[in-house]
Amino acid sequence: MPAVSSAFDGGNIRVVRADAAADIELEIVTDNGSQFYQWFYFRLSGVAGEHCRLRISNAGASAYPEGWDGYQAVASYNREDWFRVPTSYRDGALLIEHQAELDALYFAYFAPYSMERHADFIAHCLQSPLVRHACLGHTLDGQDMDLLIIGEPAADKKRCWFIGRQHPGETMAEWWMEGFVNALLDADNALARTLLDDVVFYVVPNMNPDGSRRGHLRTNAVGRNLNREWRDASMEQSPEVYLVREKMAAIGVDFALDVHGDEALPYNFVAGAENIVGWNETMAARQQQFLDAYAQANPDFQQQHGYPLDPPASSDLRKATEYIAHHHQCLSMTLEMPFKDNADLPDDETGWSPERCRQLGAAVLHPLRAVLNKL
Repeated sequence: MPAVSSAFDGGNIRVVRADAAADIELEIVTDNGSQFYQWFYFRLSGVAGEHCRLRISNAGASAYPEGWDGYQAVASYNREDWFRVPTSYRDGALLIEHQAELDALYFAYFAPYSMERHADFIAHCLQSPLVRHACLGHTLDGQDMDLLIIGEPAADKKRCWFIGRQHPGETMAEWWMEGFVNALLDADNALARTLLDDVVFYVVPNMNPDGSRRGHLRTNAVGRNLNREWRDASMEQSPEVYLVREKMAAIGVDFALDVHGDEALPYNFVAGAENIVGWNETMAARQQQFLDAYAQANPDFQQQHGYPLDPPASSDLRKATEYIAHHHQCLSMTLEMPFKDNADLPDDETGWSPERCRQLGAAVLHPLRAVLNKL
């Protein structure tokens, strides 16, 4: 008889029925303290040689049901190599099918990025003499809020902030961070070396450790959507944002990029702060120069598809990009990556993948250099 488990770092699923591999019914569990859900991650065992048919029956009431159209789930036998499996969505249910080769395998919404991997990544970065670490404080579950400081601070250097994974189910953000930071620390990367002459990088690879470990889609331990907390953040409800926001106020910000994933759109794109009070042609030209250089550096990034622009002077200062742009008068943007694939450059086997996230992260050094003298 098959067995389904999610009792591990980042796991999320509820078993409704699992009497046979070809007839398994599951439900995704809501984030604690909220109604958000869409992230799933679980192990299916006892199925070697079986045709597995898994039905997630509550997919239609998830946070973004439009995200299921054209979506293919990921699976892995070793939790390192993730591939897409046949997936369909109809009548409010997500149907996943796969012919199992081994006795146990994992399924997920996107390639998971565990808190154990996060700890390994922080430890890896600290092997470089360029990196210092600060624990900004602690989450509601008592986890560390890690800040990497890369480069030697000086009064004449730009202060560039990179934050990711405010929404914990958007694991592509931390895969992107790996690529970005590893490129920055590469002693043979001439572009990185020249940037470090002029910039100090402040990097928060994971803004939401509690949601990440709990297997949440969008919120922290008590159901707070961190990207709606920047104006009113508190240590009682959203310490993750409060701690980063106050550190930004103490140090200053000349550039900020907030890295996310989008459930529905199969593209990589940027959403800016065009709707803040005071947005002008100079700001628009600076942002456009960044976008043009990013598209030139990596064709996985594009500018044709994205979110519609909000009306002028309608900014929502609860959101990181708009709060930072308004309070620090700097170039502040949100990068979105797909859960599905890049429709312009599709890969049927992996879809949008951790490796492509890392490549896109590494490529951001080029557009940053392009706008550095305008910051």
